[in-house]
Amino acid sequence: MSTIAARFSPYLWTRTPINSQPRRFSTSSFGRDEQSIEQEAERKVGWLLKLIFAGTATVIGYQIFPYMGDNLMQQSVSLLQVKDPLFKRMGASRLARFAIDDERRMKIVEIGGAQHLLNMLESARDDRTRKEALKALFAISKSDAAAVVLHQAGAISIIKSTLESGEDAEVGNYKSNLLSRFQDLSYDIRS
Repeated sequence: MSTIAARFSPYLWTRTPINSQPRRFSTSSFGRDEQSIEQEAERKVGWLLKLIFAGTATVIGYQIFPYMGDNLMQQSVSLLQVKDPLFKRMGASRLARFAIDDERRMKIVEIGGAQHLLNMLESARDDRTRKEALKALFAISKSDAAAVVLHQAGAISIIKSTLESGEDAEVGNYKSNLLSRFQDLSYDIRS
């Protein structure tokens, strides 16, 4: 075996290549081209990922947000029908926050929120519940059309029969503001 290795070793180890002219590549320009291609590819992939994220967020937004407006108003009105005063206060507070323009105020009236708020005010046993009901009614009454509906539902007599609070002055403030709002609309508040 060693004799075979001795015979082939000159051929294996000292063999010269057939094409003896070395190829010379410009490593500096090749490296720059490769780096610029990589940077451009990374930039394009980054933009692609950003577009995919933005598209996904848009699709999810269109699936979720339409339900937030009317559905939350409906849920808030449903909270007014529960027996627990805490949930009633939460529903009234939400409705007061939703009542920011005439369209939303009328939407609250249309889904029965105004009548439920009046029922809540009439049956309220504590000052915090009365205050939230009066606050929501005051926010709704800023629309003239909603104030007409409140008047037709007997809001003036319910508001006048609401007990004054010795602890919370805001109850009296909301009560007087509501009565003055009805008086501004030329409704007789003496009845």
